[in-house]
Amino acid sequence: MFLFALSELAFPIENPVIKFLIILSIILFAPLILNKLRIPHILGLIVAGAIIGPNGFNLILRDSSIILSGTAGLLYIMFLAGLEIDLNDFKKNSKKSLLFGMYTFLIPMTLGIFTGLYILKFSMITSVLLASMFASHTLISYPIITKLGITRNRAVTVTVGGTMITDTLALLVLAVIVGMTQGTVDSAFWIRLIISMFIFGGIVLGIFPLIARFFFKHCSDSISQYIFVLFMVFLGAVLAEMAGIEAIIGAFLSGLALNRLIPHSSPLMNRIEFIGNAIFIPFFLIGVGMLVNYRVFLSDTNTIFVAFIMTCVATISKYLAALFAQKSFGYNKDERSIIFGLSNAQAAATLAAVLVGFNIILGYNPDGTPIRLLNESVLNGTIIMIFVTCTIATFAAQRGAYNLTTKDEYRFARSTKMNFDKILIPISNPKSVEELISLGNALSYSSNIDSMYVANIIDNTKEEEKQLELANKIFDNAKMYAAATDHQINSLLRYDISSTNGILGLIKENKINDLILGMNTDQFLHKSTLGMLIDKIILNSNVSSYIYKSYQPLSTISRYIIVIPAKAEEELGFLFWLKRIWALIRNTGTTLVVYSSDATREAMCRFNEDSPISIEFHTLNSYDDLLIIAKEVRKEDGLIFIMSRKHNISYSENMEKVPHYIDTYFSNHNFILLYPMQQNAFLGEVNEFVNKSNVSTVNKLDDFTGYIFKKVKPNKEE
Repeated sequence: MFLFALSELAFPIENPVIKFLIILSIILFAPLILNKLRIPHILGLIVAGAIIGPNGFNLILRDSSIILSGTAGLLYIMFLAGLEIDLNDFKKNSKKSLLFGMYTFLIPMTLGIFTGLYILKFSMITSVLLASMFASHTLISYPIITKLGITRNRAVTVTVGGTMITDTLALLVLAVIVGMTQGTVDSAFWIRLIISMFIFGGIVLGIFPLIARFFFKHCSDSISQYIFVLFMVFLGAVLAEMAGIEAIIGAFLSGLALNRLIPHSSPLMNRIEFIGNAIFIPFFLIGVGMLVNYRVFLSDTNTIFVAFIMTCVATISKYLAALFAQKSFGYNKDERSIIFGLSNAQAAATLAAVLVGFNIILGYNPDGTPIRLLNESVLNGTIIMIFVTCTIATFAAQRGAYNLTTKDEYRFARSTKMNFDKILIPISNPKSVEELISLGNALSYSSNIDSMYVANIIDNTKEEEKQLELANKIFDNAKMYAAATDHQINSLLRYDISSTNGILGLIKENKINDLILGMNTDQFLHKSTLGMLIDKIILNSNVSSYIYKSYQPLSTISRYIIVIPAKAEEELGFLFWLKRIWALIRNTGTTLVVYSSDATREAMCRFNEDSPISIEFHTLNSYDDLLIIAKEVRKEDGLIFIMSRKHNISYSENMEKVPHYIDTYFSNHNFILLYPMQQNAFLGEVNEFVNKSNVSTVNKLDDFTGYIFKKVKPNKEE
């Protein structure tokens, strides 16, 4: 029966089950085979599409199902590019993105027009359209960057920003040329285009975040959240088309709009990346491969010539743009390779332009054949150009990204020798698991996946069976949530006479650096509650302690307002909690609003030079002035109060009033009370410093602070 079914199998295959099986086989095995040959799997998917497509063995047609899935994959690539970009770096590098965008638009446009007019002997309008195809590019190598974890590198940020600029300009050229061929380019055309683009941009960047924040606040179902994200992507794409520009621009802007609401360490972000890289993007790459027709090389020498010229011009012009960017910004060779690798691939907008040009008929020859704006040689040459540029781009991006990753891994291994990334989260309520682990992920500044410890303390003076059942439920929820973010959880179950004794024991036994203590949403910071935590845990441990209360999901916070006491920068724990707060801001994409003394501001500004975040400063000399802050707090703000233990340098009696202020004015906001690490936590580091410095004592606190600062500050990109 099975052999009979095979004998009846006809090509191209129309059975949807077999078609899907073949495509899944390619997605599964192509990376496994090509990784051994050190060939980017993206290239393998394109080659596989050419082999199974209508111009290869004709196993599968490039029908509506392939086109639909491929379109979704293309939009997904652009959406991920907007979603994963670091908006703080993007703002910092906006001028560089603009400059690179002009480089990568004007250089290909200039060379392309010259090539079309004087080498390929095309008309001016055809040459301009051809040049716009060279100017645009697709971030087809972006999955390589994502996989190697350098999406926040400055070269990547600049290139992604430049992509938005050059693709927008190239697609505007396409819209103008279409209008010219239809005789409709007049003042009304320009007015209509400009107004529609402003309306479109305002809706996506202004209204989309409001809708998303409302949805995420009121819906915690993971499936619904993912479907909502897809809905917003395609809604942005549709609105872009309605505005007269390509859908890929709408997808990219949708990513920018949702950027701050989907933390990079969240389960939702992990699902978005996983499904896109597993299904949607591979379908797009296979669909691109199906367009390749190698037979034209055997039948049409003009196509070979056109394809060669187009490929050379596209590659040379994009390399020149990357080279100019490197020289202008002072980047290294690996970053130039990344810029070139991301910007050289021609696919999305290029396909759109060539298909539009091919379908525009200017007239007819005497024999009845149509005179097209872009002839068949250009169409076939474009497919070859896409294949070759994608090949070159993937190799260039992989080489540059791999070299940078190797350097980053070396720095990471060197900077984490002190093992300062162990976070302990005692949990007694299963309902608080998600928010506490979300905070732990957001505070984590390294890629160490097993640095988080979730603990439950069983009181051995009470009935153990129910406590053990609750502990197992907490651990199961914690592991499931952590797995959704590609993290591992270390479960710590401890029997003790009290929870405080158990927590203190776990801190010492596991060499914990940071402690997160969660409060229920209905709890208030009465002095007795806070006093118990301080007296029994915080004052008897040498870790940075975070007392956290969540009123709304972490992802919906737009700003964090941090209140810092005077002289906080003079304590040794300052640099350690500062790095945690920087990680929180970067991982959640929020803004930090600082209320501090001038001296503290200067120290934070120096820290911000190497790892810039969005930050604004206000002067506050005393905790007695907290009422001033109450007037400035918005509904979507989170609050962080830097506290101090008694007898420490930054301690103030006004800190005793903080619980009252929070209960009175900030009860409907997320807040963190942060007690920095004590000085005795640094005894081992002092000894190390003394030994390396060949001195018997550390005479100046500044010397040691500088030594610690060099070891724990975020690494400046090379």
